[in-house]
Formats: sequence, structure tokens, C-alpha cells
Amino acid sequence: MRGPGRWWRRKTTPEKVETYTRWSFHFFALVECLTVGFTVAPVAERIGGLLLLLMVAVHCAVCVVTVSRALDWTRGRRPQPVRMLWMLAAVTAAVSVTAVGIAEHGPDGEAVGAAAGGTVGVVLIVGIGIIALGVQQRRRVLAVVGGFAGCAWIMPVMRGAPVDAAFSAAALVLLGGGALAFTAVVSVWLLNIVYELDEARETRARLAVAEERLRFGRDLHDVMGRNLAVIALKSELAVQLAQRGRPEAVAQMVEVQRLAHESQREVREVVRGYREADLAVELAGAQGVLAAAGIDCTVSGATVAGLPVAVQSALGWVVREAATNVLRHGDARRCAVRLRVVEGCVVLSVENDGVVTEADTGLPGAPGSSGPSGPSGPSGSGLAGLRERLAEIDGTLEAGSAGRGLFRLTAEIPLPSSATPSATAGPASVSAVRSVSEVTP
Repeated sequence: MRGPGRWWRRKTTPEKVETYTRWSFHFFALVECLTVGFTVAPVAERIGGLLLLLMVAVHCAVCVVTVSRALDWTRGRRPQPVRMLWMLAAVTAAVSVTAVGIAEHGPDGEAVGAAAGGTVGVVLIVGIGIIALGVQQRRRVLAVVGGFAGCAWIMPVMRGAPVDAAFSAAALVLLGGGALAFTAVVSVWLLNIVYELDEARETRARLAVAEERLRFGRDLHDVMGRNLAVIALKSELAVQLAQRGRPEAVAQMVEVQRLAHESQREVREVVRGYREADLAVELAGAQGVLAAAGIDCTVSGATVAGLPVAVQSALGWVVREAATNVLRHGDARRCAVRLRVVEGCVVLSVENDGVVTEADTGLPGAPGSSGPSGPSGPSGSGLAGLRERLAEIDGTLEAGSAGRGLFRLTAEIPLPSSATPSATAGPASVSAVRSVSEVTP
């Protein structure tokens, strides 16, 4: 069972919903074959029964093809399958008329007639539901349901059946076909909503990155804009003074040099402030973002207060990178973040599920086997950057499988003897992180 399980886990949530929807309607076609098969089985050796089985088999095949093409059209992968819809409608009508003819004029007795009557109802109901998948407007869906229900009333009346019996048959087709058509419309609507939500989540992540870039660019412009303008003016003045042989040119160039050094210092301060991360804020932000994506994120462990600034900054980047990778890779439902102090070291672990690991696939290097690090594996650029950042303060980073479908990222940093926060996980520490998340946009 590793093959089907691996195939399913590789799919994203929208792809899983689409697969479920597609095979649900394929199953309706299978139910039609089974239902008619059980009905016709007692008279299958007769000519009328065999003809009914062949017609229903053709109708099921057309339904399966129509389902695939209609859902592909819904997702914008192909044009609307108008010809297949008309073909399905024609086959449905032909099977119904032929079954009525067999029931009315067939030479094989009442048993075949009863089987033919049941076949008409099943074929009409399934045909209505499948056609509704490829019809966009609700009025047209109602017209399809009403049209087939009207045919189910007209055909018995034309062959002399009682009016109440014809009305019962039409009502059965109307209710059954209407319910299946409603299911089709709602299924397509939900499928589109799931894809739109997934696209909105990706757009939100891209906008967050773009906003951060704009902020950094704005800060850099505010710092460098004035200094560069002054440097340009003083350089131009120095050139003019030098051309005239004035000794003041040296003083102007000294001032240009001073401004250049000052600009370098201010740029370093801007970059340093950009590269530093507050651990409490990052924990709250990760919890809020993951919760917005439908992932249950829990934060537990030691208090953040008391950790050195460098340690908090490094661990904050670990949390930021881990949360980003949980959103981008895999299909996580739960994520647990734990902060501990063990033997003079602070240990931060981030564990999530929804990852296809080598233990799941049995194949080394399987897609997604690296977990949150993405297809590039544990040596990807994100984790490599974290390792370099932690190495500056003698920290280490480990990433790998933590069991079937689980991935764990663990960062460990030694603490100075004078900076050891409480290692007990108290409600105050967790509630403090949650309180920050409530005010973090």
C-alpha cells in the first residue's frame, strides 16, 4: 500500500479535493452499472436484458469521459465539452426510449419490462447529474432537470400508462436528478473555492515578501539618499576647486571621505536591524500565520525572557524559516514549537506532520523527503543559511525525519553561564506569546 499512499500524500490539498470530486462522480457511473446489472441479471440471458446491459455500459462510459472533461473545463484546462454534453444527453435519451420500447413491445415478458422501467429511472437521474457538471449557469441546470423530468412524464403517458403512475415516475426523476445536479453544482463550487483559497494564501505570502522588500528599500533610501546627494555635490565642488588650483579641494574630498564612511556605517546599522529578529515576535507571528493557513500550531517550553539578544535573534530566524517552509512544502495539519534549556544550552525544536519521508516511500531522495527544507533537501539554501548564522554563535542545526510523516528541525545554542532563563514551561510564557499574536497583524 506504499504506492497509493505515497501518490496521495504527494498531492496538495486542492489536488486532493479535485481527485475526491472526480472519483466521486466516476463512482456514480459505477453505481449506475451495478444497479442496472442487479436489476437485469435475472433476465440477462434474454435478448432484451442483454440489450439493456450493453446500452447502460455505453452510457456509463460516456458519463466517465464527460466527468473528466467537465472538471478539466471547470479548472480552465480545456474548453467547455459541449459536444460531450450533447452526446451524453443524446445517449441518455436513446437508452431511455429504447428501454421504454423494450418494456412496451418486447417479446420477453414482464420481467424484462420491469427491468427496463428501472433502467429508465437510473439512466435519467445519473445523466442529469453528470450533465450538470459541464453547465455553468443555474438556469440551464434547472432546464436540464426539468426537461428530463418532463420526458419521464411524457413517455409513460404516450404509451397509455395511468397519469398518476407517469407523475410518480416524473417526480422520482425530478427529485433524484435534482439532488444529483445540486450535488454537482455544490461540488464544483467547493472545488473552485479551495483552489482560490490556496491561491490567496500564496498571494498573501508573496505580498508579505514584497512589503518587506519595500520597507527595506525605503529605509535604505532614507539613509543613503541624503548622503549620496551631498557626496555628489561636494565631489563636483572639489573637481572645480582642483581645476582652479585651489587648496580647498583637499578639504572637500576629506569631507566626501567622511560622508562615505558614515554612509557605510548607517547601511550596516540598517542591515543589522533588518537581520535581527525578536524571538517572541517571531513565535507569535508563526503561530498566527500557521493558524490562518489552517495548521494547528502550539508553542511550549521555557520563557523567552532572559535569553541573550544574539541567541533570540538567531532562534527567531530559525522560527521564521521553519514556519515559511511548513507553509510551502508538504501538507501539514499540526506544528509544534518547543523551547527548552538543557545543560547550559537552549534548544528550539519545530516539528510538523504532512511530510513524505523516505520511510514512507521506501525510496531515497523521494520528492518531499527533505520535509520543510523543500526539494533541495536538508542542504537547501534556507537551512544552509541558518547553519551559517548559528555557527557564528557556536550553535548547531539538525533537520530530518522524526517518524512516519513527521519532520523535525532542531536548533541548539550554548548559553553563557550568566544567561540561563527558567527551564520550566509555565503558563505565563505561553500566554505571553499568545498575547503578542493577538496584536500582531
